[in-house]
Amino acid sequence: MFKIWKPIAVAGVALVLAAAAGCSNTPTYPPASAQAGPYDWHYQVGPGDSVNVFVWRNPEVSGTFPVRPDGKMTMNLVEDLQASGKTPTQLARDIEKALSKYIQEPIVTVIVAGGIGPFDQQIRVIGEAAKPQALNYREKMSLVDLMIQVGGLTDFAAGNKAYILRAVDGKQERIGVRLEDLVKAGDISANVDMRPGDVLVVPESLF
Repeated sequence: MFKIWKPIAVAGVALVLAAAAGCSNTPTYPPASAQAGPYDWHYQVGPGDSVNVFVWRNPEVSGTFPVRPDGKMTMNLVEDLQASGKTPTQLARDIEKALSKYIQEPIVTVIVAGGIGPFDQQIRVIGEAAKPQALNYREKMSLVDLMIQVGGLTDFAAGNKAYILRAVDGKQERIGVRLEDLVKAGDISANVDMRPGDVLVVPESLF
């Protein structure tokens, strides 16, 4: 019996060790660099934003107006103007063009209140975060800022196997991050820059 079961027992131990190695809490994907590198980012208006439109010397046209779910807005004298995906300055120029039919050489300033931004610029956290959600990107936002907002990791998270889905040159890449080291061990070297549109995926640990 010993000679029969010994190879089986050894094989079983080997399988367990292999499974444990496969589920080890180490990054699976190429690591994210600490700095995302230079890129040109300007806030764009999105559905749900509220925009304050000031038309110089025309208070009756000025006001605060919401951007509808379809990305358009309606204000005094202007209906169904596309707002989503434009910077406040671009939107101001479009409003000036639309108002020029009624006002001679209008001068418009647009201020965004309670900005949400378009969906493709929001950062999403899915998986084993305490509070998975979509968040507004802010300039120089880092991974540690993001984890504070989502309340850290659950007890079932494989934090060092987490990764970021990021669009680079029209292609989507997966880059590994060390959330376990960052959140639970306080290893600040695991902190990395975030970019608009990033999706942070936190997988579940199998053990």
